[in-house]
Amino acid sequence: MKRIAWFVVVVFSFALIPRSLLAQETPQPARLPAQESVSPRPIGPSPTEQSVDEVGNHVEEALWYFKLSDVAGIDQFLIASSKPIRMKNPTGQGAGTPLIIYLYSFTPKKLTANQKAPLIVFVHGGVHAHFDLTYVHIIRELMDQGYVVVVPEYRGSTGYGAEYYDQIDYGGAEVDDVHSVRDWALANLPHVDPDRVGIMGWSHGAYITLLNIFRWPSDYKVAYAGCPVSDLVMRMGYKSQGYRDIFAGFIGKQAEDDPMEYRRRSPYSHAAELNTPLLLHSNTNDEDVNVMEVEHLIDALKAAGKNFEYKIYDNAPGGHHFNRIDTALGRGSRKEIYAFLAKQLKP
Repeated sequence: MKRIAWFVVVVFSFALIPRSLLAQETPQPARLPAQESVSPRPIGPSPTEQSVDEVGNHVEEALWYFKLSDVAGIDQFLIASSKPIRMKNPTGQGAGTPLIIYLYSFTPKKLTANQKAPLIVFVHGGVHAHFDLTYVHIIRELMDQGYVVVVPEYRGSTGYGAEYYDQIDYGGAEVDDVHSVRDWALANLPHVDPDRVGIMGWSHGAYITLLNIFRWPSDYKVAYAGCPVSDLVMRMGYKSQGYRDIFAGFIGKQAEDDPMEYRRRSPYSHAAELNTPLLLHSNTNDEDVNVMEVEHLIDALKAAGKNFEYKIYDNAPGGHHFNRIDTALGRGSRKEIYAFLAKQLKP
């Protein structure tokens, strides 16, 4: 009853916000699939935008319960990352303190009291985005198969205030945040089988997925990466100068000034470290992550002699979102993904 009452209050409060303010909300936390992009905004959100994002997050938190509570036990937690908060004064009070990060957990209601189940670490996409309701059908599909799912709201995610937003560390501590959620789930969720852990994501979520399995290859039994950002050096070459300037803010300098740092943060450069069963998908008409990036990753994995599976779709409707949307092709592609995961995780 408390959750229902909170939902009513939040929705009523949200309804009172003028539409002119709602129009200022960041396009990153997608309300429709077409709004998501791995392209961050050129400047940070205003205090008004931050407030709207936070209210929107509370609305979505409640809606997760209403949309999935028939099949899933849903909860949220705050945990400590393995990496510290970034402070302007690195020697000030609190320096070195682990950043507190947010996560969702979903547990299938059909599991019996002592039943163990495989875990999926689901990494949301977007830069400066969050785990939004466009993933409802995918989480339901995973619940139906019997997976426990945890979703890290890694540093830089939206809807948690300006300080959390500003903690973004592209290809850096955000990767550790996701792994911290994996470790927490194994230690704290009673249904999780520690020997059956997979990780998956699309776009920026796929980028973080890849860096997780390259850095901790023994911690995941299987991985799926859909339309992953794969080569930041190449990416800076086909994006605009404005986009490059944003990434200079994330990484500390332009790619032309330190191409090796951009290379170090690129999954393709770690191809030789793959030891986890991996499925890759891309699409030739992807309007966000050019298929060339994924092809470069594929070539690097082949050159390293790695075993993996991949499929490049030819002009699949939906572009960057082709197998996340609710189409016959999208559902068929997701069946391929689930079959690949099930070979290792045996739900």
